[in-house]
Amino acid sequence: MPFIPHTEEDVAAMLASIGTNTIEDLFDEIPPALKSGTLKQVAPGLNEMETSRLMLERAETDGRYLSFIGAGAYEHHIPAAVWQITTRGEFYSSYTPYQAEASQGTLQVLYEYQTMMASLTGMDVSNASMYDGASALAEAVLMAVRSHKSSRRVLMPSTIHPIYRKVVNTIVKNQSIEIIEVPYCAEYGHMLVESLAPYAGQDIAALVIPQPNFFGVLEQVDVLTDWAHKNNALAVGVVNPLALAMLTPPGEWGSNGADVAVGEGQPLGIPLSSGGPYFGFMACKQELVRQMPGRIIGRTTDLNGKPGFVLTLQAREQHIRRSKATSNICTNQGLMVTAATIYMALLGPEGLRRIAEKSHTNTLLLVEKLETLKGVKRTFSGPFFHEAAVSLPTSADNVLQALKTQKILAGLDLKEYYPEIGNTILVCATETKIPADLIKYTECFGRALAKHDTSVLNPT
Repeated sequence: MPFIPHTEEDVAAMLASIGTNTIEDLFDEIPPALKSGTLKQVAPGLNEMETSRLMLERAETDGRYLSFIGAGAYEHHIPAAVWQITTRGEFYSSYTPYQAEASQGTLQVLYEYQTMMASLTGMDVSNASMYDGASALAEAVLMAVRSHKSSRRVLMPSTIHPIYRKVVNTIVKNQSIEIIEVPYCAEYGHMLVESLAPYAGQDIAALVIPQPNFFGVLEQVDVLTDWAHKNNALAVGVVNPLALAMLTPPGEWGSNGADVAVGEGQPLGIPLSSGGPYFGFMACKQELVRQMPGRIIGRTTDLNGKPGFVLTLQAREQHIRRSKATSNICTNQGLMVTAATIYMALLGPEGLRRIAEKSHTNTLLLVEKLETLKGVKRTFSGPFFHEAAVSLPTSADNVLQALKTQKILAGLDLKEYYPEIGNTILVCATETKIPADLIKYTECFGRALAKHDTSVLNPT
């Protein structure tokens, strides 16, 4: 367990050196009325042994579950080397490189990361400064509006992750930006280009295109991208980076490629960790680079001809006039980006493709097994990646709760986000699942269905 090595004598010596008597004196500028005083709801401090036991007991209460939930955060195998290297002191303690003279090692890691992400997305340039996938999409919307100049309207399909849509709305709603929701096709589960007909010829800043979408279904990215460009709008792709090992990258969508690509980087070597920390990514075409928020690392040579890495663009208000800043993003999620860089370097293009293919195959097999159960069927007929919506003949919540008692997280109930599709769950299977997991899941699922609907048979 990490510990603070300073003795009381060390602390006293440091305080004496700066001319104060107690640590509390360092905060004397805070008015007494603003101080909380004793934290009555916080338990007394514990020693190391007691703390270790408490944390172990808390961890055990979570249990070990077989998870088939995706919905934006995915369980993938992470090679031990990834976090063994990432948590070395020189990486683990480094933070945002504010100045151009920041550590060359830190800058090189970010440069290598940007190079990999630009290659993966098929875009010209990538930054290294996004909080998560949701805020990255919000920044892309702001970026599109700045670039377009004449329009503050953005088309957002309802197949975008519902939490992403909420975050975007929270960030842009007070900036006179209108988010127009585009419906999905009830049969295929994706956005149809026909649904964009009412907006043809109108002044639209951007069309957002997910790939795959929240249902796991693949969108018709080529025709949608071309529609956006034909109507003088930017095409903003929201992508799963792992899926890009199999699917056409945003830079190659349609005739000219998407203009901006964003997404959540969690699938690239970041553990689920109860929801974070994760990191977002953003890549774009060269002509939009000066509208990109965050920072970009460049490779150059010094006066002696030696290669070096520098902060090339850092267009936020700490570095330039606030009126010219593109955002207030102030961290590059450096540790997560480091882990993702190591993960991609270890696996390489072929390794990423094998994981994507195995995840896709496992989900296909899972859906096939579920469809052997009476009354269970795929909700949408469109092709999917490693996630699929499945409709049930009875209460989805009852089935999910029944499987949870058997240590299986069977999927995400979509009722909260899409009440119009009834008893439907979103299921996901990655490369971490073995055939026995799929069999166990289907058998338990069948029993749960039979318990709540006597007309449902166990799988054959």
